[in-house]
Amino acid sequence: MPTDLARRARVSALTMCSRSGASHIGAALSVIDILSVLYGEVADVAPHRTEDPARDIVLVSKGHSASGVYAVMAHAGFFPVEWLDDYYLDGSRLGGHVTAHGIPGVELSTGALGHALPFGVGRAITDQLDGIDRRVFVVLSDGECAEGSNWEAALMAAHRDLRNMTVIIDRNRLQILGRTEDVLGLEPFVDKWRAFGWEVVEVDGHDHDALAEAMRTRSERPRAIVANTIKGKGVDFMEDTVEWHTLVPNEEQLAIALAQLEVTEV
Repeated sequence: MPTDLARRARVSALTMCSRSGASHIGAALSVIDILSVLYGEVADVAPHRTEDPARDIVLVSKGHSASGVYAVMAHAGFFPVEWLDDYYLDGSRLGGHVTAHGIPGVELSTGALGHALPFGVGRAITDQLDGIDRRVFVVLSDGECAEGSNWEAALMAAHRDLRNMTVIIDRNRLQILGRTEDVLGLEPFVDKWRAFGWEVVEVDGHDHDALAEAMRTRSERPRAIVANTIKGKGVDFMEDTVEWHTLVPNEEQLAIALAQLEVTEV
């Protein structure tokens, strides 16, 4: 179930980043609930169907949250959990940004922000033309919505009436340099997506039931889910703190974080 999947993924992501000296743990913790519901309950994907032409397409545009993405996918069975042990270490399969090469279930390498939505729109248009009835999900960070390529893609999705397309925005309101509204204001964010021709719904991005309902609902237009989240969710000294975009938890901080997640050993 998504709740257990999210808890296990949080434990793994924290441990992975601490062990390897990797950053972006705040971004991973904010998106893990979204990914757990998507991979664990809503999207028509499965470890044994990674090459199935009828599978849904899931694209995680915020590739810097790789520890969270890999943790969710491993615990969902897409590849061995043991692969997480050498995350971000020299020679590892799993790099610090999401990569598709050799990783079952990952559809697109991401990390250069603003690429996955245009790619997803292309996939959705192709499916529309070929009469393939499957869904394309794209997970965006809010900070990357400063990228113009996303808005060009949003225009095209509405123009082509891509009702097979759903975008989920991890709206944690923080990015590497500070608060999104201070770096480059996005508000009125929901109104912008509506003005671009999308059906929009806002949800609590840590409420699994609300996320599942919003993701399952299909619209007559492309659908945007603005998921209000907390960066660093689950660890009180990381929550809503910009520094944890780049900081790495040391052994003492890892122990405190795991205790808050009610884990006594890993």
